[in-house]
Amino acid sequence: MLTAVSPLLRQYSRTENPNPPTHLGTRYDTAGTFLPEPGNTVVCHLEAGSPTEAALIDARARFLGMPEARNLAFTPVSSLHMTLFQGIIEGRRAAPFWPSDLPLDTPIAEMTALMLERLKPYAGGPPFKVQVTDALPTGLKLDGATAADRQALRDWRDAFAEILGYRHPDHDDYVFHITFSYVIARFDDAALPAWQQMLDEVVRDIAARAPVLELRPPAFCAFEDMNHFEELWVFERAFPRQPPLPQG
Repeated sequence: MLTAVSPLLRQYSRTENPNPPTHLGTRYDTAGTFLPEPGNTVVCHLEAGSPTEAALIDARARFLGMPEARNLAFTPVSSLHMTLFQGIIEGRRAAPFWPSDLPLDTPIAEMTALMLERLKPYAGGPPFKVQVTDALPTGLKLDGATAADRQALRDWRDAFAEILGYRHPDHDDYVFHITFSYVIARFDDAALPAWQQMLDEVVRDIAARAPVLELRPPAFCAFEDMNHFEELWVFERAFPRQPPLPQG
């Protein structure tokens, strides 16, 4: 029994979770290559050159240094982001994941153009700050740093759902995250305690170096696969850029 391992990490055990990884074969292949899966989304990229970016790059390197890294498909550093609101994607043309007033067979590029026009008048929600709350083999879990920040995140998501015309089933309890990787193959049970130790160390290190993550303003992005998220519209008016945090 994996008594020293968190319930969330147990989901990566091949014995406790023998089901095939959800996106294997559609989002990425067994070689770790990301496959075409176009769509759009609203994300906050990392602030380039910030202590946050440095801390997360170091954390990602810790993941890559684990023997089971071969079981994971890692996204590029340049694509690291926090998803604020899920857009539409080629493999999920169904309600309630698609604007209710638009045909399900509308081409992705046309959908992105239509959604962009709907979003342009939106001034954006209140500024927010986020922090790392946990780590898993696939990346970092996040949440608002304060109750006010958590409400701000809800305000943004509620506004996007209203403007775009759809609301995912997990809308109210969405788990914010920064993805480092996707699972190709689950882990042997014997590997999990070492992962638990490493993940706990990563959370502590990020808390010390970047207690509040430095993120770029929310942006509506288009993508062809998980390698790159192109910013099409940035909500800078509602999310003023902050000066760099002092180092040392």
